[in-house]
Amino acid sequence: MRGAAALIVLGIAVAPAPLLAQAYQCRLPERLSPLPAPQRGRDAVRRIVPVAGYTLALSWSPEFCRGREDDTGQALQCSRRFGEFGFVLHGLWPEGKTAAYPQYCATPPSPVPLSVVRQNLCAMPSQRLIQHQWDKHGSCMVRDPARYFQTATRLYRSVRLPDMERLSRRPLTQGMLKRAIAKLNPGMPATAIALKANTRGWLQEVRLCLGLDFRPRACPAHVRQPRGDTMLKIWRGL
Repeated sequence: MRGAAALIVLGIAVAPAPLLAQAYQCRLPERLSPLPAPQRGRDAVRRIVPVAGYTLALSWSPEFCRGREDDTGQALQCSRRFGEFGFVLHGLWPEGKTAAYPQYCATPPSPVPLSVVRQNLCAMPSQRLIQHQWDKHGSCMVRDPARYFQTATRLYRSVRLPDMERLSRRPLTQGMLKRAIAKLNPGMPATAIALKANTRGWLQEVRLCLGLDFRPRACPAHVRQPRGDTMLKIWRGL
């Protein structure tokens, strides 16, 4: 990974701004319990390929939490006892030159220290997700989970996002949302933005395609996207 200078990312101001649409409120639990030793499923195939760029994935929390409000496994993000969230960090993923990306590079998997988990819970409000992102993606970038999450959260916090409440109340297309995000972030073309929606057209994620220098680049050809005039809906939550 590049040095500390590369963390001044995306060419975007890092200072807080009213249009940042990320954690609305975040109250950390007083105590965190260590997770069991990391376990990998049968589909967790180790794959070592050269890194050609990165994807910064931001999950729209109201849509993720729809129907999960009483799920104890998602209590930190979805119960509202610990806060309310807009966009949260899903992950920072190294990409290959093709659709085959590096994953699960460290053997055996190593746990993320609880101190690092606590530092990042307001950006990524799930202990299990933090562990999974380090194991699957971060281990292919650096040897230290603290460094991986420092990079990922600084990228996450640097992105300016539009007023999702306002956008949710009017007809919206995928192209319109991409252009709205690009307009707020100088140096980020709309072609560097990929959106993920479910089969009913509700926004799930915003994914930003980045080069090796962590600056926006046009998403590679293997990142398939719906037409720009595809209708898009934004769930505001209950």
